[in-house]
Amino acid sequence: MTSEAELSGWGRWPRYRCRVESLGVDRTGLGKAASIARGLGRSYGDSAINQQRTLTSDRLNRFISFDPDTGMLVLEAGVSIGDIIATFLPRGYFLPVTPGTKFVTVGGMIASDVHGKNHHGAGSFGDHLEWFDLLCADGNERRCSAGENSALFKATIGGMGLTGHILRAGFKLMPVETGWIEEETIPARSLEHAIELMEQNLDRTYSVAWIDCVARGDSLGRSLVYLGEHAALADLAAKQRADRYASKARRGKRVPLDFPNWALNAYSVRAFNELYYRTGLRKAGKALVGWDSYFYPLDAITEWNRIYGSRGFVQYQCALPLEQSTKGLFGLLEEITASGLGSFLAVLKRLGPQSQGGPERLLSFPLEGYTLALDFPRSDKSLALMDRLDQITLKYHGRVYLAKDSRMSQQTFEAMYGEQVDAFRRARRETGASDAFQSMQSGRLGI
Repeated sequence: MTSEAELSGWGRWPRYRCRVESLGVDRTGLGKAASIARGLGRSYGDSAINQQRTLTSDRLNRFISFDPDTGMLVLEAGVSIGDIIATFLPRGYFLPVTPGTKFVTVGGMIASDVHGKNHHGAGSFGDHLEWFDLLCADGNERRCSAGENSALFKATIGGMGLTGHILRAGFKLMPVETGWIEEETIPARSLEHAIELMEQNLDRTYSVAWIDCVARGDSLGRSLVYLGEHAALADLAAKQRADRYASKARRGKRVPLDFPNWALNAYSVRAFNELYYRTGLRKAGKALVGWDSYFYPLDAITEWNRIYGSRGFVQYQCALPLEQSTKGLFGLLEEITASGLGSFLAVLKRLGPQSQGGPERLLSFPLEGYTLALDFPRSDKSLALMDRLDQITLKYHGRVYLAKDSRMSQQTFEAMYGEQVDAFRRARRETGASDAFQSMQSGRLGI
């Protein structure tokens, strides 16, 4: 069945009127119109939108098999992280890598090659994939793995859905004794201090920092660093043992309407950042927290993207190579503070060595160093700021994350990803994917 709907990414901009079909119903006739697959719509921009044919994965929602001895899970691509956790955490298993929301599908995780708070030790999701089945431009399904259709396997991981439609996948869950996380909060007085703390704690499983991106002077980049470990059963008090897998659901709140566009301004952002940092100072130290609040804090607020108003918002997430990270991050934060456009959500993560797929994972985002992600209400001023941030990122040999991009130019994209862009275009042409799989983002970037 075909319908029409207005679609956008999580940033709610740009928006397009699209023809929508279910990938689970009709997997044939790929040649009748170029298409793109869409999961739960949590990529921020226009990467999962095609005006002529957007194919949803809502009916590809079944678990196929699970081996408790190895943790091997086989499932359809429309299954979400939330589905996996609800089903397998009570059995003592968790995902090896997870992004900052559980409302994403496995197909989307592969297409974006998502990373999490443990990239410095565990790599990206693509490092844990055993195989996936891909519906290709000729209408045939192909099993792709490191040893079978390996070039297609590597191009698809991080390929933003532009090599084919992912139908099924197999990967291993990791065993955990509980659903609790031993969290340690460490205040950092500056950006340099935050980086020093993260470098000192590379042996910790999880690490992430919230940055006050409106602080200036000696406090530029002051942060709260959050470290985490999966708690063992022996670490739990009696009350927590009674809820071993931290299964008691958080009471979610919903943003009922769009905030006025003027509500987020330099004054409210500065006040929020000051309050958040001071609250973090009071909570510094160690605590046991549930998996949901540690990995997915924003999921507790349904439709939190409405806080940014009807114009939507844009996220800027870049990665900088390790040897350039400190100078590059200083440059980015100085540009942001000078603009007066601070961000509520400024997140810093340490990325580990390049994924096992190496440069052959042509559009995969992570590179060893640091990644900074920031949200801004959409305006002419914030879009102009991002153009300047692009130039700083380029200066320090970094790149922007395609899963978060909604406005980058083709010229900037080609400069950031270099020869990998030509290799990806060539791979698409050779398989017929360039005609069969297209998104608004791929058209904008000339992929």
